Amino acid sequence: MVEQLWSGVIIWLGLAFLASLISWRLGISVALVELVVGITAGNSFHLEITPWVNFLASLGALVLTFLAGAELESAVIKKFWKASLALGVVSFAAPFALAWMLAQFVFGWGLRAAQIAGLAMSTTSVAVVYAVMVETGLNETPLGKLILAACFVTDLGTVIALGLLFTNFGATFWIFVAATAVAMATLPRITPFLLRKLNAHSSEPEVRYLLLVLAGLALLAVRGGSEGVLPAYLVGMVLADAFLGNRELIKRMRATTFALLTPFYFLKAGSLVSLRAVLASLGLVAAFFAAKTGAKFLGLVPVGRVLGFTRRVNLYSTMMMSTGLTFGTIAALYGLNNGVITKEQYSVLVVVVILTAIVPTLVAQSFFAPHAQETENPFGRKRGARHV
Repeated sequence: MVEQLWSGVIIWLGLAFLASLISWRLGISVALVELVVGITAGNSFHLEITPWVNFLASLGALVLTFLAGAELESAVIKKFWKASLALGVVSFAAPFALAWMLAQFVFGWGLRAAQIAGLAMSTTSVAVVYAVMVETGLNETPLGKLILAACFVTDLGTVIALGLLFTNFGATFWIFVAATAVAMATLPRITPFLLRKLNAHSSEPEVRYLLLVLAGLALLAVRGGSEGVLPAYLVGMVLADAFLGNRELIKRMRATTFALLTPFYFLKAGSLVSLRAVLASLGLVAAFFAAKTGAKFLGLVPVGRVLGFTRRVNLYSTMMMSTGLTFGTIAALYGLNNGVITKEQYSVLVVVVILTAIVPTLVAQSFFAPHAQETENPFGRKRGARHV
């Protein structure tokens, strides 16, 4: 049993190491490479997803989402709230409506199954976007913060829609809502004090405190019919200002997360893709992929023009907001677990979600990476002052 455990550890860490080497050699986001390596491994040999892999992958998604929220300081939100709100609402609504209509009236899916399809296609991937922002250094720039804020609005729309359409508003749901509200109100007051008192100890008690809070809220979220990463994102956002004076803590958490946790999340997501299922449903996969990316493009590019984005910034932000992974997979899995969609429908949606994590990211990084000046002023020289 112990030997089997360590054999599994070696395989998963070996894949993570291989992905990092490929990422370093090709200059591509490691999150993207981990997805591809996971797909390759999952379809080449039996890659066992054990309970400890699920634990590390879930914790990775939780902490990564928290760190993404922690990048959204209140000053940035106030500065870009109009732009992020406009981008986020369109980014959610356009693919949600188009994929829903496509599934119900073209492919003949039932109403609720079609709604799940719309929700799965409506999302952005905070995990992928944040990973790319960190690796490129854009998370420290106005453009990166604006994109992250817009992604938050998009995924918040997905979670709210999922709740309104499918959640049973029982007592446990309202307990989760109340606990999250209390946490968002009290943590910004408690956390700075704890950081000042605990930050010097080698056992990293402040990190353990944050993990405990995130795990507690995640448990309440799951029991309430929501998703654990939602409160993690909200908590990160309300604590962003508290971390302004303690960037070293964020760096330590980021290093641990990217080195140990997120590889399991992205490798696992990739390993779940069945290339046999993809080949059997290429028409559906292509149609949903075109619906999501096309709706994002047709919706976001005009908004970017109105906001005064430069051409490269407009296309780059559109590609990054066309990604999907975490919440898209969550929406599809919710539908499967509750009997709303079949296993075949689930496979199609998850394949499309993972493809949208790979293709738009690759296109954005390869062809539309913004120039340094554009990352500081994404609205262009002439019109920037009007929007920032």
